Amino acid sequence: MSTNARRSRWLPLAVFGLVAALLAAGVWLSRNPNRDALPSPLIGKPAPEFSLPVLHAPDYTMGTEDLRGQPYVLNVWGSWCPGCRDEHPVLTEFAETRRVRLVGYNWKDEPGDALRWLEQFGNPYWLVLADYEGRYAIDWGIYGAPETFLVDGEGIVRWKHVGPMTEDSLRNGLIPALAEVEGR
Repeated sequence: MSTNARRSRWLPLAVFGLVAALLAAGVWLSRNPNRDALPSPLIGKPAPEFSLPVLHAPDYTMGTEDLRGQPYVLNVWGSWCPGCRDEHPVLTEFAETRRVRLVGYNWKDEPGDALRWLEQFGNPYWLVLADYEGRYAIDWGIYGAPETFLVDGEGIVRWKHVGPMTEDSLRNGLIPALAEVEGR
């Protein structure tokens, strides 16, 4: 048997072994039950600088410096986002505790649509900022809505959640992170 014939005989087995190894690696890497916990390069670093118009007062802008001094939760949402609708009752209930300022970051939305959405479902936010073009979202590393950040009083990002906030992500993610920020 020639060398080429032996190689062609083992080639399908080698390809099968490689594919099996890649599948096994994928299964091994996906064993983390908390798949929403994506690391953020912003954790432990200053929140990106921004200056955005206020949704309810478009002539007025607020930015990073205006929010310093007390922790705040920045929630990225849009009227076009189904996950935002899912998390809205959880955020509303959390906002009623008045434990921390809940800042809405309305992303790539039409102002009229965003205002109608808040009128229909209620406004849990202390303040809603509007990033119509998504200009600052890149600095925050936002790639979808909803996403939620906890920023401490010094302006340092302490926690991030990707996807709709749930009772579980609130109880096991945001509230412990907030307690740490508050020194409890």
